[in-house]
Amino acid sequence: MKEENQPTVWKMIYLARRNPALAAADFPQAWREHSALGRQCKNVGQRVKAVAQCSRQLQADAPALSTDYDGVNLMVLADREAGAAIWEDPETLAIMRPDEPRVFADYVRNFSVLCRQQVLHERMAADAPAVLLPQKEQIMLIGFLQRSDEWQGAIASPVLCPPQWRLGGLSQASRIVCNTLDEKALAGYGYRYIVEWWFDTVEQALNVAQSLNVSATAQDGEFGWGEHVFMLAEVTHARP
Repeated sequence: MKEENQPTVWKMIYLARRNPALAAADFPQAWREHSALGRQCKNVGQRVKAVAQCSRQLQADAPALSTDYDGVNLMVLADREAGAAIWEDPETLAIMRPDEPRVFADYVRNFSVLCRQQVLHERMAADAPAVLLPQKEQIMLIGFLQRSDEWQGAIASPVLCPPQWRLGGLSQASRIVCNTLDEKALAGYGYRYIVEWWFDTVEQALNVAQSLNVSATAQDGEFGWGEHVFMLAEVTHARP
């Protein structure tokens, strides 16, 4: 798929830790229950076009995979302004925010970032409908990545993503999406890019994850400078 002339897609993405009182296996259900509260918030429905809650695959084991987080939420927004307005919405503050401590280790706003999407690769029929987000039970390897300031200053476009993120084993993904932060990163979440690699099976994604080299000696190569977080996740809730 060609990268030029892509429509602008804004996404809110968060990297979540569960409330420590919740068992890891119980987190997806608690998260679904929290999401259901959004049906009571009219403005949420108007500002959010699609949601995919991606829970960490608890059985997945590879040196590159983090176990420090429990899930990643991907939200396609109606427009960029929705990314700010949603946090001040009276319905959201009254209905959803009070439930957040039950499910998460912190309030959602404190670990969410606004991004612009760039599709690097998509394997689908030419006449297939556009896919906003992965659907339930789809498998995704996701990486929260940093890059050096020198590298950022050398590129002409703020949304241009390095080509090596679609080479080697990563090229087996059916879809590769690079999300670039469009606002100042939150404290503790200093990532520049969030990259999604969608796979057909858990085995395929895990094989690729096991081949990733994210050690210090590889920091100037495949993924660049800084600390990264990789997670193998399954979509446990999606809408529409």
